[in-house]
Amino acid sequence: MTTSNIKFKGNSREAPTEPFKRAVASCLRAVANVPELDVTFAAERPGLSPGKARLPEPARKLTKRDAAVVRGHADSIALKLACHDPKLHRKLMPGNPQARGVFEAVEQARVEALGARRMPGVADNLSAMLDDHFHRGKFDEITDRADAPLADALAMLVRERLTGLAPPAAARKLVDLWRPVLETKIGPRLDLLERFAEDQNRFGDAIHDLLVALELGEDRDSESEEEDKQDDNPQGESDQSGGEGKPDSETSQEQSADQAEASSEEVSDSSMDAAQSTMSDAYDDGELGDDEMPGETTRPGSRGQNEPRGPEYHAFAPKFDEEVSAEDLCDGEELERLRAYLDKQLAHLQGIVARLANRLQRRLMAQQNRAWDFDLEEGILDPARLSRVVTDPFHPLSFMHEKEATFRDTVVTLLLDNSGSMRGRPITVAATCADILARTLERCGVKVEILGFTTRAWKGGQSREAWLAAGKPANPGRLNDLRHIVYKAADAPWRRSRRNLGLMMREGLLKENIDGEALDWAHKRLLARPEQRKILMMISDGAPVDDSTLSVNPGNYLERHLRHVIEDIETRSPVELIAIGIGHDVTRYYRRAVTIVDAEELGGAITEKLAELFSETHAPTAQPAPRRRRLHS
Repeated sequence: MTTSNIKFKGNSREAPTEPFKRAVASCLRAVANVPELDVTFAAERPGLSPGKARLPEPARKLTKRDAAVVRGHADSIALKLACHDPKLHRKLMPGNPQARGVFEAVEQARVEALGARRMPGVADNLSAMLDDHFHRGKFDEITDRADAPLADALAMLVRERLTGLAPPAAARKLVDLWRPVLETKIGPRLDLLERFAEDQNRFGDAIHDLLVALELGEDRDSESEEEDKQDDNPQGESDQSGGEGKPDSETSQEQSADQAEASSEEVSDSSMDAAQSTMSDAYDDGELGDDEMPGETTRPGSRGQNEPRGPEYHAFAPKFDEEVSAEDLCDGEELERLRAYLDKQLAHLQGIVARLANRLQRRLMAQQNRAWDFDLEEGILDPARLSRVVTDPFHPLSFMHEKEATFRDTVVTLLLDNSGSMRGRPITVAATCADILARTLERCGVKVEILGFTTRAWKGGQSREAWLAAGKPANPGRLNDLRHIVYKAADAPWRRSRRNLGLMMREGLLKENIDGEALDWAHKRLLARPEQRKILMMISDGAPVDDSTLSVNPGNYLERHLRHVIEDIETRSPVELIAIGIGHDVTRYYRRAVTIVDAEELGGAITEKLAELFSETHAPTAQPAPRRRRLHS
């Protein structure tokens, strides 16, 4: 798919990139052999859904490299549609969540290698796309193998074996960190893959052998096998446009509420960002798989409220966890660049959310109307009562003092889910809402803290390595390294913290989510605050997910702990807890919660919930400080 030397002539009124976009879309349909495929361009992560493909919006001033990157994303999607059998893929899929991400990544490397071997132009485009992604994700700065996803490194080694192409420059450090280990364990098996590249079935069996050698297990996905047996209709076989990710009707009834797709088309588009990634991190810009992000398929189903509360929850190696300020994860220059990118991405939403914030400010300021206590023996002289002194000189002077507003002595914590499933529109909208609400509440005298939570690595990191080194003891507990991020401390002025929210736009930051410990961390920070009223708002898009932990513990291990923490806060703590779910039902966890179906509704949901809280009459009222008797003319 090469168009770099073609000069397009189009309507003078259309955008300069329109001819290029038409050419790329036509090539995608031709390579995929899907003439009716709907190809769109948007300033979001590339994605694929039934009958639709989404590509990144090309820059207005298109350079040769920019064009190659866009074509690379198109080629990747086209090859997935042309060279991949989703039904067979489900049959071959490993049941172990730890192995699933590796299997997905290597299969994507196979289909891309087929196109690269047949068409040199496609090879160049895919190399440009991969190099661009790894560079923007700062993978060329990785120095620790714990930060280097295994799935990404193995996919690059498979690509090297199948095409003879070296890893992209930005991915070389990533590959070099893993190469000695992988070559020692599975080098001969990697050499055998080339002969099976054209046969997806035999290639899948060979990958299972690799997984066994890597001690990642070899269990097939039994649910997918049964689904495959039941799905014998021609429509299922001919669905080449990404519909493989949809479960059959019987399976759908067993899916948890938080896996249900929203009915609106826009929600489907935003949800598929997480559901169609193939690599744990390296392909999160557009290389598409049949299943959801690692961990999505293992989300626990909806359960009753009478489960054990989970006090047995523990971490195997908490020494690898970190609580870090946003400034420590990124240098100042890049933070400024990422902040500018965030502002640009959601420029069209600024006005909407700002209007909602202004409405909240008006409602809060209405409660700031001065209220007074009269006929006091000390305070400020009450001029309205002076007439009584004139008529009766022996009448004592009357004083007054202003009542304290109930919400002034308040602190609000916004706890943002920074997991991989929040990629795209949800995380950008969440960051923008946090930005505007922090400024609004600060103007009203309410302190705001903005926190985020994710993990340091995909699939376990150093915690899992320590567990493997210890001989894989049973029931290890939480088996991943936490990363808790402070974007804005409650006492920090907004002008000094504004750029920190740009960090959420950084490639490679969003990984897995362990909600229970994050909620407990934010709660303890609030309890240490001196304010009388404390509000904690959780913004998430589903249940806790960490493949490394769930693969060696009961399937509801993280969910039980989350329920335990929520119950403890809601029944025993002075902190007022609210939750907002984006596209997933969180009302089954939290007593006070709301679920929105579109990320763009987040600003309104936050505004309304905060306004409701501040309007409540049961809020604690601060005692007025003693005042010295004084006269005011």
